[in-house]
Amino acid sequence: MTGEHGTEGAAAAAPSGVADEFGPVIRDNRRVDPATGEPRVPDSAARPAPGPTAEPTDDDELAAARELADERLGDLQRLGAEFANYRKRVDRDRALEYARGVADVLDALVPVLDDLDAARRHGELTGPFAAIAEKLEGALAQRFGLVRYGEPGEVFDPTVHEALLHSTAEGVEESEVSMVLQPGYRVGEKILRAARVAVVGPE
Repeated sequence: MTGEHGTEGAAAAAPSGVADEFGPVIRDNRRVDPATGEPRVPDSAARPAPGPTAEPTDDDELAAARELADERLGDLQRLGAEFANYRKRVDRDRALEYARGVADVLDALVPVLDDLDAARRHGELTGPFAAIAEKLEGALAQRFGLVRYGEPGEVFDPTVHEALLHSTAEGVEESEVSMVLQPGYRVGEKILRAARVAVVGPE
């Protein structure tokens, strides 16, 4: 016959945290073991205490500082290269725009230069007007690099000459300029206007 004391004895004998096959889980939280009379050690006390956290050494801090410095140096070098490329591109674009502007102005002055050249050839450019024409042509040549070209006897070159008249003659081995109808003008390698010429070639 099982009484109340028998049930309590069975519960006391059961290990802590072990469930009976047909009963609930019973946890024995008593500080003294009833079987041995010895004090029980808490689970938290049985676990080893965590060790002290290792503090960074001077070598670790130096390595981290060097890594950060290398990263910042790489950023500065990349920004410096990008800025240098930007300056080169801006300078190149500025030079191109300047050359284009100069060529546009000189191209607009070509008809005026034609009139001055025609007046000079006909003996009509005299007195103060002749001095003004010479100053204008000199300034355009010196400051902006304007070059007038085209002379009789030059080998005909279709890239710089525009043939308005063509004839043949004996003894001529290759086509050449026989007469300049209007001189050509160029700035550097840019042709503002090809020289308009008469050409004589072999028969």
